[in-house]
Amino acid sequence: MARPYDPGPKQFVFAADDGSDHEVSVADPQEAYVAFSAFFRGRNSGTYTVGDESAGQSLVLMPGQGVIARVKGAPRPRSEYLLVDRANRYLPSAMLFFENGYAGLDRFGQWFSDLADLAASPETRGAARAATFTTERAAIEEVARIWAASGIVDPSGRYHVFFDSHDVDDDQAERAELLNLIEFLGMERVDPPTEAAGGEVWVRTDARLDAECARWS
Repeated sequence: MARPYDPGPKQFVFAADDGSDHEVSVADPQEAYVAFSAFFRGRNSGTYTVGDESAGQSLVLMPGQGVIARVKGAPRPRSEYLLVDRANRYLPSAMLFFENGYAGLDRFGQWFSDLADLAASPETRGAARAATFTTERAAIEEVARIWAASGIVDPSGRYHVFFDSHDVDDDQAERAELLNLIEFLGMERVDPPTEAAGGEVWVRTDARLDAECARWS
């Protein structure tokens, strides 16, 4: 049985591809975050690694490639990769790692086991990600995750609005994933009002989605 991840007190090793490394002993995730923020902002490197040797896990931030990787397990480590669409995503990912390790990043975005998958078009990535959710429960949870990141319930209470105020060029892979999941779940997508932003997706409220989204509110 897997041992639960213990956020602290513990030791982390920060490293950058300019040869810098720094070991810290911290009492809690916030202290680790403050220390890493200073390390991250104090240099201009293409890759930064946060290592937790006691848990056999690490987080790798690759601003030079626009990618985040998370790694766990030994002697055969498992790696997953996330394409970063905004520069302000790197430090929040570190905080989630400090709080709950590899698992803390489960709902941070679209993770893929092969780095090469990130080179596919947003539509292809979204469809591939959606295809990994083969049960209604898992698909509902993923739809709620997408909604929680940038969604609202419209003032009438009749619709869940995804990607609120976002342009059509934003979040293309997640939008493609969402549309596939809506179809899989048999939810009713409706035309947004004329004043809505071009990237918004409107879905008629659904009891399954209402219950799951309530957990994120």
